[in-house]
Amino acid sequence: MFNILINPSKILFLITLLMGTMMSISSNSWPAMWMGLEINMLSFIPLMMTPNHLSSSESSMKYFLIQAMASSMFLMFIILSFFKMNYMIHMHYYIQTITSMTLLIKMGAAPFHMWFPIVMEGLSWNNCLLLMTWQKIAPMVMLLTIHPNMTIMYLSIILSITVGSIGGLNQTSTRKIMAYSSINHIGWMLMAMSLSSSLWLIYFLIYMIVSSSMLVFFSKLSNFHFNQLPLNSSMSGKIKMMIMLNMLSLGGLPPMLGFIPKWLIIQSCNHQPIVIFMVLMSLITLFYYMRLMMSMLMLNFTQLKWSLVNKTNITYIIPAMTIVSTAGFTLFPIIYLFP
Repeated sequence: MFNILINPSKILFLITLLMGTMMSISSNSWPAMWMGLEINMLSFIPLMMTPNHLSSSESSMKYFLIQAMASSMFLMFIILSFFKMNYMIHMHYYIQTITSMTLLIKMGAAPFHMWFPIVMEGLSWNNCLLLMTWQKIAPMVMLLTIHPNMTIMYLSIILSITVGSIGGLNQTSTRKIMAYSSINHIGWMLMAMSLSSSLWLIYFLIYMIVSSSMLVFFSKLSNFHFNQLPLNSSMSGKIKMMIMLNMLSLGGLPPMLGFIPKWLIIQSCNHQPIVIFMVLMSLITLFYYMRLMMSMLMLNFTQLKWSLVNKTNITYIIPAMTIVSTAGFTLFPIIYLFP
């Protein structure tokens, strides 16, 4: 899982990746934010190149083209904002729209999501984890600071939740299923962002914990396709139960940890009609998680009891992450801190 730490060049690119994100979220000028995004992008592309995945070079090229296009749009916004005069005050709406669209492209939110599942399909699970979690921090924090166009935001919320729910129904690749799940969670995070920054931070931290535990399982099992789960002879009953609990938490089923941020958003929305739509779409997301679990738990495989097949090496971190993902009911008092 952590073979990056063996390669010194990977360590260097990982450090510059962290520095680029920190530079973007801590700067108070547009050129510095743009430079931080560029450092982050140019550091992540070498990390995507792994020798064991033949399609990683194709995914890195696609990622570079999309991010370079979004960066050029963002640079155009910076130039327009510098040259904006009093007689061009009507241009503020268009500049704000361009900025919002640029950052939505960078994080992979709908309707600019087309590149996200394709890039995820060619990556290793370590890089998928970085793309789903860390690479979203800088665009989201920048969206928090610029007061984005709310029309674009609400449109992206509705489309992200819809695409993330329906798009994962006909997928057989677990990486694409996790990609569409991430698009669905982006919609919820954008909704949390429109309510308060602290609510977004809680949602993002919990999403990082739960998705990390799922991706650690898939990495340990070398699982990339839907039909590999029930046929994997190295999966014991304990591993299956831990995967099931983490999937339920990622789907937001109470009383798991993943339910807490969604419940906070539902409470903070003050009976807006969009919340009913978001909850209904989350049920569809939970359906394709349940489909994975049922095939894994109900289908059996033929294996002799004296077989010498090595069982999956479960490190201490996997049960610990499962306990954190499923012990959400102990954090339920946090809900009452929010009006």
